[in-house]
Formats: sequence, structure tokens, C-alpha cells
Amino acid sequence: MLSSSPSLSEMPNKPRLRSLHSREPSALVVDIPSINIGKSRKRWRFAFVVICSARALQSVAQGIVAKTTHTVLDINPTTVYRSLNDQHLFHIEPASLTKMVKEKNFNIFRDLGGVEGIVIALETDVDNGICSDDDDDVKRRREAFGSNTYHKPPPKGFLYFMLESLKDPTIIILLICATLSLGFGIKENGIKEGWYDGTSILFAVFLVIVVSVVTNFRQSRQFDDLSKVSNNIQVNVIRNGRLYQISIFDIVVGDVVNLKIGDQIPADGLFLDGHSLEVDESSMTGESDHIEVYASNPFLFSGAKIANGYGRMVVTSVGMSTLWGEMMSSISNEIKEQTPLQSRLNKLTSSIGKVGLATALLVLLALLIRYFTGHSKDENGNREFNAGKTKFDDVMNAMVRFIAAAVTIVVVAIPEGLPLAVTLTLAYSMKRMMADHAMVRKLSACETMGSATAICTDKTDNITSDPMDVMAPNIIELLHQGVSQNTTASVYKATRGSEPELSGSPTEKAIILWALEELDMDIGTLKQKYVIVHVETFNSEKKRSGVLIKSRSDNTFHVHWKGAAEIILAMCSSYCNKYGIIEPLDDDKRNKFLEIIESMAAEALRCIAFAHKKIARPEFDYIDDGKSPVKLNEDDLTFLGVVGIKDPCRPGVKDAVKVCRDAGVNIKMITGDNIFTAKAIAMECGILKSDQSINNCQVVEGKAFRELSDQERMDRVDNIRIMARSSPLDKLLMVRCLKEKGHVVAVTGDGTNDAPALKEADVGLSMGIQGTEVAKESSDIVILDDNFTSVVTVLKWGRCVYNNIQKFIQFQLTVNVAALVINFIAACSAGEVPLTAVQLLWVNLIMDTLGALALATERPTDELMRRPPIGRTEPLVTNVMWRNLTFQALYQIAILLALQFKGRSIFKVSETVKNTLIFNTFVLCQVFNEFNARRLERKNVFTGILRNQLFLSIVAITIVLQVAMVEFLQKFANTERLNWLQWIICLVLAAVSWPLGWVAKCIPVPEKPFLSYVNWKS
Repeated sequence: MLSSSPSLSEMPNKPRLRSLHSREPSALVVDIPSINIGKSRKRWRFAFVVICSARALQSVAQGIVAKTTHTVLDINPTTVYRSLNDQHLFHIEPASLTKMVKEKNFNIFRDLGGVEGIVIALETDVDNGICSDDDDDVKRRREAFGSNTYHKPPPKGFLYFMLESLKDPTIIILLICATLSLGFGIKENGIKEGWYDGTSILFAVFLVIVVSVVTNFRQSRQFDDLSKVSNNIQVNVIRNGRLYQISIFDIVVGDVVNLKIGDQIPADGLFLDGHSLEVDESSMTGESDHIEVYASNPFLFSGAKIANGYGRMVVTSVGMSTLWGEMMSSISNEIKEQTPLQSRLNKLTSSIGKVGLATALLVLLALLIRYFTGHSKDENGNREFNAGKTKFDDVMNAMVRFIAAAVTIVVVAIPEGLPLAVTLTLAYSMKRMMADHAMVRKLSACETMGSATAICTDKTDNITSDPMDVMAPNIIELLHQGVSQNTTASVYKATRGSEPELSGSPTEKAIILWALEELDMDIGTLKQKYVIVHVETFNSEKKRSGVLIKSRSDNTFHVHWKGAAEIILAMCSSYCNKYGIIEPLDDDKRNKFLEIIESMAAEALRCIAFAHKKIARPEFDYIDDGKSPVKLNEDDLTFLGVVGIKDPCRPGVKDAVKVCRDAGVNIKMITGDNIFTAKAIAMECGILKSDQSINNCQVVEGKAFRELSDQERMDRVDNIRIMARSSPLDKLLMVRCLKEKGHVVAVTGDGTNDAPALKEADVGLSMGIQGTEVAKESSDIVILDDNFTSVVTVLKWGRCVYNNIQKFIQFQLTVNVAALVINFIAACSAGEVPLTAVQLLWVNLIMDTLGALALATERPTDELMRRPPIGRTEPLVTNVMWRNLTFQALYQIAILLALQFKGRSIFKVSETVKNTLIFNTFVLCQVFNEFNARRLERKNVFTGILRNQLFLSIVAITIVLQVAMVEFLQKFANTERLNWLQWIICLVLAAVSWPLGWVAKCIPVPEKPFLSYVNWKS
């Protein structure tokens, strides 16, 4: 439109462009000031309008409005945000939302119209959430505001692991030796023949590096995949008026999210409604104090945890637009954790490496002395060194050969395969445990669980099944109020007459379902009739929850309590009989109610009582902003009744408890239920035997245990099987006492209050379905199906990890001892090593990488669960292992030294064929010994062999490659082709290790570790 101007002097040089805030971004008008001018100048005025209009149209066409000192943009507070697609528009700018929450900026909050204005601008609904029948709306929001993901540092690539492996000092020395050997060889024998030795060493080193790098690279990728699964939190959101559980990565701006105790806030947002909501922002700000969130303080940070209460929020920023996203994007997923077993293995590796280094130096010294004293001879029997006659190149070539041999001995002696074996077995077990419903969050938990001697488990949600069956006595109409208002469960019915969909804890769902079906409760109508004024949420300390409600019809106030039956009964001074008449609760009636509660509990029913009190008005000023006022009235209540919840024992739990007993692991049930219910459940599950006399030493209440002196607790803790009416602090106290007694303790938990005990335990096991995010973050392993049988599976895998490492240690030490002794004796006596650098590197490859793959991937067996737990201080190399490896190493040393000194005369062969026989027999001995290493104590080493296809494949690959090394790669491996008879001789000599292993396992060993006599710990 045209506007007038008072004078020509005030007229700007250019027109003003004013936005009309239309959904059409090109809807602009030109505001040109008008002045009184003569007719003679009308043409100039017309030309001026045309020029200005053309410029405006050109700006719109180009999508750019030039900003000059004469252009004024008249912007409304409510802007239109244009996404990448012009059709996807929101009446709010993402940057404003992000800044508002990050800075807790109330000015921006008010400018945007508060929660109401922001909800309207985000085109969502407070009650029904995002209302859309297709995925286009979610896609539109993701394009406009971004996805709820963050940029991660790129994972380490193949080249990184290659460069890391090249930093190994022994590898560097070998590469230098190979290069020198290549140079001297070419100089001495020419390019045609001189490149074999040096190139062979280079290729062997390269092969060892590549196999190790590929293995580490694959395991790194596997750990990354497991990390993604761990971060994939499930969130409850409301869409189209219905509650859905979706991945945290699928959250979009505008989503309405339900929050409860223990949840992690999935994105930045604003508080909509709720009660007693307190947030732990320590992960963001470092402050340990909980922040109360209500209508006047509505800001919620992504990554914070709900410490108390419950509520709902609307999402305003996601992903990289949140402070949590920025923080997480700078954190690498690299696993730097070193498990206790890895630390012990590093000490063992260091000790073996020192022995190997000392042996290599002695071998080098012996070779040098024999060479310069003229005792070394070449292939023709002539002295290799003649003072003043031997060429410098020949001397240097001999030096390189000696150094390469010595360094290769160090390579073989240092068990680099041990860290690889640990990584392999941990990665493999983590992958298999995921398939068995257990997600490992901390690597150390895999191996520590194998040493567990006590498991402290909760009854509810762990040993009991879901859904629960409810059996109720007579309950009056007031229960409708208490059940519908004093609950954290939610009910959704798609259509009238359809089955209700319930969400919440098993207890809450069971009570709601009972009220819906048995009491004909209409929860929708009840929600409309009453307003919730204040809520005191349930926690394990109080063992009850309360609600203050206001009736919309008569403005009366009602207090309802629900919780542990005997606790609720103690708060009451009257009761409501079956006719609805309130009567005083005298001692006789109170005792009768207690008898009813105890009799129900003895039938393994968990007793939940309800109480009510009508008050004239609350004793505080009521402000409907979600902020927590003073406590609810807790005395002079009217007892309404009690319901019994049946916790049937899960299928398989009784057998799982028996397996733990046979494995020497004590199961201790720590529950909040009363002592009668706890006893009944424990007997049903096998924790207490039905025929054993139950005394005070086996069953105790949390309060009684807490009040014992330190010495009394330590004396009794081993015998306790059941702790009833316990608080989270009682569980923590139990864990500390057990650890002081020397136990390795595993603890299960699902609630926020269980976090201290989960952290204190050697292994914390949280529940994946009912467990809160706080509990999961405090735990080491998440049990995905909330089943106690999965805990036993984790125990079995933990023992398997430790057992697999011991198998590999025995196998590797056998090779180390044999190789070191053979090379040392041969070097000192004959002036040469029977195994060349390339051959030793090939043995190293078989021993380290392929051996680790074969032995570290054995699956757990039932035999493992018939052994006692592995103690904290038990040596890695046990007496059984020393016995087995000693027999095998001595046999290998004997036959190889016999071949070294008498092989030529016995078999009438050349020196090269003799060395090939030594090399071939040595490798085949390791192949056969791999079978012996599969079972440390059992004589039958072939049990379950067909179930381990990977082991058989690796053995087959090793044999095929060995045949290729001997028969086809003579130049590369310094070998000579063998005939069938010679191959049979090598196989027979190697196969003797099987009957020898059987004989060795018949010899008993003492319980006291051998190494304790020399005060050397492995």
C-alpha cells in the first residue's frame, strides 16, 4: 500500500520493503512515500516507481533483499522459519529455541509466548503430541530442526592400526634386519638370487602385521556396533494421543515425552506438567544438587536424569542443537579400559619377554663367539670366518643373519598374542552374550563375572514373571479414586470395547488392570472428575506413594496413600468396613488385619494396601505450577483394604538357582517385601530349601541388619539368604560386607536408588526392560530380558572368558619354552639355529593370531559350572597348566634336538632336509597341541569339537599353509620338499602329543601353586 510522508526532506532515497509474514515468502509490497508534486514531474515520478518496483521484483526473484542504509525490514516477533523445503514452514526459529533452553533465557521464553505459544508454533498438541497419520510430518520436522543424533569422531581406520603395529620395536628391528639382508644379499649374489632372504623376512613380517591389524580392526568395529546398541535408549512419547516407545534417535522437535524417575531426558525441552519433578544435571553442569522443575522453571536439558517425580515435556531442540549433543560429539567411542585380566597378562608378558630377551642375547653372543673363533662352517663345510681373508660384506651379512635370528627369538618369546587373545575372547563373548540377552557395557565385567562368589538379586522383575496375577479382598468405591489418581501407569484404548493397552511398572499395571476388570473402573472419567494437586512418588525408602486430589464438582480435597500393607496400616486410625461405614481401628482389629496380611504373604502374595483421608483444604497455598509443596498428611488415615499380587516364579529360575549352587555361588535375595512373602518366594525359587529349618541366620530384615554392629554383620553375612523390607542402603551395606569378606559380588537392580549398590559391586547387572536409565548407566551389564536365568548365562560366559585365556596361555607358553630351549642349545653347541627367521615368524603367526582365534572362541560348557569360583588371587598359570605344558614342551625339545644332532645320520638326508624336518615337526606339534589345550583337565580333548567350526577351520588352514610352505615355497621358507615317508614321520612324531597329554592329565598336582615356592606371581 502507499503511505504518505509529511515532507520531501524526510523522504528516503529508496523504498522500504515490508514483510507481510505470509506463508508465501515472496509476498512483499513496496512502501513508497508520496509527496505533492506538479504535473510536469509526473513522468519522473512514474519512472521512479517503475524502477523501484523492478528492483523489488528482481530481489524477490533472486531470493535476496539487499541490505543498505536505506532499506528497512519491518519484522514481526512471530517469524516464519523456512526449512530446506519451501513447503515445510514453522512459525518459530530453531536458533531461538536452542538459545532459550541452553541459556535458560526467560526473555526469549516470554517473547515466544511461553509454553503455550511454543507448542502452537511447533504445531503439536499438549495432550495428544504430534498429530499426523503419516511419516511426512516427522520427516518435515527432522528436515527443519535436525535429527536427534550427534556427530561422532570418525572411527579408527585400517591405516591407523597398521601404523600402530609398525611402532612395535621388535617389528622395527626385524624390518631393518630384512632391509640389510636384502641389500647385502643382492650385493653378494646379484639381484636374481640375492633378494630371497631379505624379501622372505619382509613378507613374513608383513603377513604377521596384516593378520594382527585385520583382527584388531574387526574387533574395533564390533565394539563400535555394541556401543551403538548401548546408546539406543527407548523413550515413551505421545503421538496421535497414543503412547509409543521409540528410539531416542527418532525423537523430533514437537514430540511430547513422558518422564519418570531414572529416565534420561532425550532432548532439550520445556516442562508441560507433572509433579515433584527433580532433575540431576550433574552430567551437564557438574552440580550434584537436584534442580526442581515446574512451570516457572520449565527448562530441561538433554542428557540430564530424572531424580524424582514424573512429568511430561515438549521437545524444542535435538541432536547437535543441544549442549549434550555438542559434548557427545567430542567424545570418542574408543575403548581405553584395561581389564584386571589384561593388567595381569601384561605382567606375565613382561616376565616372559625378559626371559626371551635374555635368551636371545645369549644366543647372539654364542653365535658371534663361534663365528669369530672359526667354529662356524658354511654349507660346504668350510670355515665362515678367516681373519684377514673374509670379505667385509660376508661379515656384515653374517652379522645381519645372527641379529635377525636373535630378534626373531625375541619375537617368538614375547607373547604378543596374549592381548590379542583377550581382545578376541572379550569381543566374541560380548557378541554371543548379546544373543543370550545380556549387553556388556564394561569389558572388565566379562571376566570379573567368572569369579563371582555371591549374587545379590531383587525378587520383583528379576525372579518373578510379568504380568502378575492380582487377588483382591472386598474393596469399596473409594478405591477408584486411589487407583486411578495415585499411579504412574497409563491406559490407552484404541476403540470402545477394545483391550486396554497399559504402560508402567508391572505392579502399577497389575493394579490398574485389576481395577478396570474387577471394579469396572472408568479411568478416563475419573481423570476428568479430579485434579491432582500434589504427588509424593514411590521410592524404596518410604515404600509408599501418596496423592492429593481436588474434586472438580464440590472442591473437596482427598489424600490417598498406597504402599506396603503393614506400613500403610500403621498410618491409619480407622478403617472402612464392607458396608462403607468408617469404624475406629483398635488394637484387636489392627492385629486381625496384620494376621490377614501375614497369611497372604505366606502364600507368596505381595500385599499392597490403600488408605484415604478427606480434608477440608490443604495445609498449604496451592499453586498449579508443578512445584512441590509440603508433605502430604500421613496420619489419621482410613484403611480401605489390601490386595495381594502374586509373583509367580519364572520358568527356569529354580534350575538356574541350582546351577549357581553347584557352581559354588551363593544367591542372596534382597527385597522390599515383608519377611513372609520373601520366605515364600525364596522357597518357591529354591533359594531356601523347603525342608531346611529357617532361622534368624538365614532370613533378616533390612532394619535389623542395619542395626547390627560391624563385627556382627561380618559374622552373619555369609549365612544370610534373604533380606526383607530392605532399602537401597541396606543392599549397599550388604555388598560392602561381602566384599570385605573377600567375595566377588554381583548385584542386580532396576531402580534409580539401586545405583549405589550397582556401582559398589564388582559386577552390576541392571534390567533392560524395567530398569531405569540411571540404573543402566551405573551397571556393567544390562540383562535385556529381565530374567534371572540370563544372569546365570552371564556367569557362565564370564568363566568361559577366563578359561579361554588360560587355554591360550598354556598353548603359547609351550611354544615359547620349546622354541627358546631348542634355539639356545643349538646355537651354543652347533653355532646355528635350526629355525630361520622366516620359519620362526611363521610359528609366531600360528601361535599368536591363529592360535588365539582357535582357542579364544570356545563356547561355555556345563563343565565350567561344576567348578568352584576362581579366586581373586588365584594365579593365571595354575598347577594343572604347568603340568600340561611341561610334558608337552619337554617332549618337543627332546624330539627336535634329536633331529638336530642325529637327524642326518638317522634319515640319511641333507642338512636342508634335516632342518625342514625340524621345522615341519615343530609346526605340526603345535597343531596337535592345540587340541590338548582345548581341555585343561579333561582327558577327552575332542568333546564338542564338531560344534566349534572355527577351530576346525583354523586347524585346516594351518595345515594347508604348512604344506605350501614346505612343498611350494622353498626359496621363501628355506625348506626342501619332503617325500611321503618323511611327512608320515613328522605327523607321527607330532601326534604323540595326544596320548602324552592323556598320560599327563592322570598325574595329580598339589593345590598350592608351584610359583608360590619361588615367590613369583603370574
